[in-house]
Amino acid sequence: MSEVEKALSSAPEPAAAVLDAVNSTEPNGTEALNVTAKFVATPEGTALAYGSLVLMALVPIFFGALRSVACSKSKNASDMPETITSRDAARFPIIASCTLFGLYLFFKVFSQDYINLLLSVYFFALGVLALSHTMSPLLSRIFPGYVPNKQYQLLFTQSAGEAKEEIINYEFDTNNLVCLLASSVVGVWYVFKKHWIANNLFGLAFALNGVELLHLNNVSTGCILLGGLFVYDIFWVFGTNVMVTVAKSFEAPIKLVFPQDLLEKGLDASNFAMLGLGDIVIPGIFIALLLRFDISFLAYIFGLGLTIFVMHTFKHAQPALLYLVPACVGFPVVVAIFRGELGEMFRTGRVVSRFSREAQNSLSRPTSSSYSGEILRFFLASISQMPNSPHLAPCNAEGAALRL
Repeated sequence: MSEVEKALSSAPEPAAAVLDAVNSTEPNGTEALNVTAKFVATPEGTALAYGSLVLMALVPIFFGALRSVACSKSKNASDMPETITSRDAARFPIIASCTLFGLYLFFKVFSQDYINLLLSVYFFALGVLALSHTMSPLLSRIFPGYVPNKQYQLLFTQSAGEAKEEIINYEFDTNNLVCLLASSVVGVWYVFKKHWIANNLFGLAFALNGVELLHLNNVSTGCILLGGLFVYDIFWVFGTNVMVTVAKSFEAPIKLVFPQDLLEKGLDASNFAMLGLGDIVIPGIFIALLLRFDISFLAYIFGLGLTIFVMHTFKHAQPALLYLVPACVGFPVVVAIFRGELGEMFRTGRVVSRFSREAQNSLSRPTSSSYSGEILRFFLASISQMPNSPHLAPCNAEGAALRL
């Protein structure tokens, strides 16, 4: 056997396949040199990516649920949450389907570049507000005491005298200005670079604000919402190519991503695994309603882990709500049955465990009220109807799922 043949026989299978393709010839005698090597993630890179996605999914659910307690107890009208009723929950999958199909038609008729340019401007503004609203309570705790925190008010009115009417009445302080400036830097970074870290900062802020500001009025409403989106997710992912087409065309920070080649390429990595924000916010508001973190959190982790296992086994993107809905609803119901609390859970949805009480007491400080909160509530109520890649999937450098 020649040295070349020995080298080829000892080469790894992917490398050997590439060499065979390079050395093959066309019927006219020319070499077939147009070859692309497919990226294969290492087990370590895959484990790091999926583990990071699970951790990033848990963080906004945990802290958003805790902040939702203070939000629901607030007497300030600007801090009152957006409550989802059973009627809203029943209509939600229908409205979401119409929105999804409308975006599908938009991408078919109009240029994808122009649509994504408009979306970049839109999400820049909303992302800055969401990230600022998320950072403000944290910064207020660590803001140095010797730095004066001055209060400001932005007031717009129309008419005069008794007919004077307020249009905007926005109160803020130095802390809010610092948060807004830092968030704007992240926003500029995202608009010009579309870097995955900037994307995740906005995505985490959207998810945390969604769990905090969107509330369910009872457990039955949560079951209706999750059940409807369970069917919605399966139909649009497996039944048509609409969800896949829009998800591939939609460039917005409405998903969390983490590179599978981070260990090889560092921060310049380009092969991502992704998780849609809908798979975080929708189960998250249900968990926030129950406030049974010890059970609901375990249920969410189990459902998300099962999604990753099935996707990795069958090499196909999965609608995460297919596994998250039965887990998030089934686990608390079974536990409530064993504890004899099923009726109380469906009446109030506030069966609080010891862990929940301690966590609430440690983070019960109310968040600062702002006009941006009202804008965020409107945005979060509308964004949850958008296609947010609501399935866990490996994806390429453009964020498109590989095995859809």
